[in-house]
Amino acid sequence: MISLTNGDAGHYEMGGAPLAWRRRQEAAASAKCLGVEYVVLDNHDGELTPSLAVRQEIIARIRNYKPDVVMGPRPWDYHPDHRATAEVVMDALYMCTVPNICSRVEHLRRMPVAAYVWDDFSKPYPFDPDVVVNVDPVIEQKLDALHCHTSQVYEWLPYNREELDRVPEGESERRTWLKAWYEERFAPVTALYEDELIERYGQQEAGRIQHIEAFEISEYGAPAGKREIARLFPF
Repeated sequence: MISLTNGDAGHYEMGGAPLAWRRRQEAAASAKCLGVEYVVLDNHDGELTPSLAVRQEIIARIRNYKPDVVMGPRPWDYHPDHRATAEVVMDALYMCTVPNICSRVEHLRRMPVAAYVWDDFSKPYPFDPDVVVNVDPVIEQKLDALHCHTSQVYEWLPYNREELDRVPEGESERRTWLKAWYEERFAPVTALYEDELIERYGQQEAGRIQHIEAFEISEYGAPAGKREIARLFPF
């Protein structure tokens, strides 16, 4: 997992290096919950641009990881950092295969598959999933990981939504509140893709699924037909 910015601006009471350091600690705690590596790049929050320097960094990271699939946001989003992330990742993918670009890291012989993660923006076109996955078995683990991001989940985002007064104080109370907020926000998304769930899991099992993740395959990565999708998402 890679965060392209350090989060040093997204708060209402603190900022700069203290906030960036706090965000790094939260990311590390989240990574421990998930059993993954979580890298935080030192670009200022709110100031990310799809520059050549950032592109080179992403090319090198992708080449070092040698992933089968790279997941990221679509280019249409309310946040300029999200839009810049989408652009720089897509710019990097093909260049990962070009030997004379970022020659300090050995080039890849094949581009990874690129997958956009779900969003609800409708213009210039709405999200069109190629993969819908049941995540009921790991939803509590996902919420535990989100729970680690205290400054974001329980402070900045509720403040920005003008509902900070609804956030409880205690850890267990907050975790309960987070689950309720998540259910309210994302439960309707499952219903959106009922047909896709039935196709993948069958009528009976699809009817029991409550939590999903959806992905749209980008044409800017390696092509992924049904066989490749089944290999990358064997759930």
